[in-house]
Amino acid sequence: MTEQSQLLLVLAPGDDVAVARRDIAKGSEVAYEGSILLARNDIPSGHKIALKVVAQGSPLIKYGQVIGQAVTPIAPGDHVHVHNLDMPTASSGYSMQNTYAASTLAAETATFEGFVRLGGGVGTRNYIGIIASVNCSATVCKHIADAFRDDLIQAYPNVDGVVAITHGSGCGMGAKGDGMDILKRTLAGYANHANFAGILMIGLGCEVNQLTPLLGELTPRPAELMASLVIQDAGGTRDTVKRGIALIEQMLPIVNAAQRTRVPVSHLTVGLQCGGSDGYSGISANPALGAAVDILVSHGGTAILSETPEIYGAEHLLTARSASQEVADKLMQRVHWWEDYVRHNDGDMNNNPSPGNKAGGITTILEKSLGAVAKAGSSGLMAVYQYAETVSHGGLVFMDTPGYDPVSATGQVAGGANLICFTTGRGSTYGCKPTPSLKIATNTRLFERMRLDMDFNAGAIVDGELSVAEAGARLFELMLATASGRKTCSEENGLGDNEFLPWQIGAVM
Repeated sequence: MTEQSQLLLVLAPGDDVAVARRDIAKGSEVAYEGSILLARNDIPSGHKIALKVVAQGSPLIKYGQVIGQAVTPIAPGDHVHVHNLDMPTASSGYSMQNTYAASTLAAETATFEGFVRLGGGVGTRNYIGIIASVNCSATVCKHIADAFRDDLIQAYPNVDGVVAITHGSGCGMGAKGDGMDILKRTLAGYANHANFAGILMIGLGCEVNQLTPLLGELTPRPAELMASLVIQDAGGTRDTVKRGIALIEQMLPIVNAAQRTRVPVSHLTVGLQCGGSDGYSGISANPALGAAVDILVSHGGTAILSETPEIYGAEHLLTARSASQEVADKLMQRVHWWEDYVRHNDGDMNNNPSPGNKAGGITTILEKSLGAVAKAGSSGLMAVYQYAETVSHGGLVFMDTPGYDPVSATGQVAGGANLICFTTGRGSTYGCKPTPSLKIATNTRLFERMRLDMDFNAGAIVDGELSVAEAGARLFELMLATASGRKTCSEENGLGDNEFLPWQIGAVM
């Protein structure tokens, strides 16, 4: 293969466009199918170049799927992007295509080293959490956690840290309704999370989100690993901080005594995220993660696909794989909810591709969604969950979340994710305590430029050095190593203390 012919990536037979592996200057001649294609514009790396004529008003095909509609005539060699491509005027709808097939289980189940908790859950990390019921107790939570940053925590090498889980809500809202239900589910999910060996809950006292009812919804823990304080009953800010520090000091020796033991992969629940996507996301990192997810599912593990606005236009690929009509209908109910929600707020579902996404080569939400769904691999969709709902099904499941990564990942962790796999083309540095977050770079230039933030280079697929299957197998091994204690780049960089962000919905009063 010549250097010129390696400039283009054609993703499916019959596609109208190819993706540029590197920058292509206007006037360059590029080999394609035995002929020469003349670049009529500058084509940045990761962007689309037209392979054939597409008439104005006609659909344009990439990945073998419609990603948009030509708003001007497109000629071979044209740069295809926001100036000549937009959303189609009508969506293709969805149907059950009966492509669901039960996953074939591996003959020998993979394992990892995790912390087995008394309630049956398995942690990939061994943290103590200090959780605020309301924004008014956030600073107290942070002051207590800050006391264990240095010397006090060094004496307990098996403790990964003391984390303050704080937020901007909990009062000035209705005591009933979606907003309060989501907040309570999220806080309970974190308090019950297997990565937290011990929990200290802190409230102010007069907030709408009262601490006592919340405590009553939590899974029981050993008394020495579960505590609560109310600032107004504990003598105020300084006394609450002192008492909180003393409670954590009592927990530390107990938490430090926990040891990792070998457990089957059925105890691994992986949240799938993509952020700062680019034109390579749907070619390298997302398909590689999808291949790893297929291996995970075949070993009995669970993967949570989310970000409902970022499957928009590709939902038919998931409904076709749904384990039942009920699962497909539930997914579409959430999609339609989002359509109504965006319409009510004078928004547009195609507003989702961010400026960074567009700079990286993504033009429409359809294109972004087709690439995003690749994270889910090829296994059947077993269940659909609401935001922060506890995930109880094995295999591939879907959780309804916004596309904003911190909000989406927060819901997945609340649902039980004890590992996050996060693909990125522009360079997200997201951390997610108490759950480790693996960063998967879509291209080698990003991987090299942000080497201390990226855990895995899926750009080797674009470079022709690895197949998708090979990259997926390597990524699965990295997932097991990370679940067993190998630190991620975000953990090494101290990220994850401030990224807890529950979905806020409903009136603020």
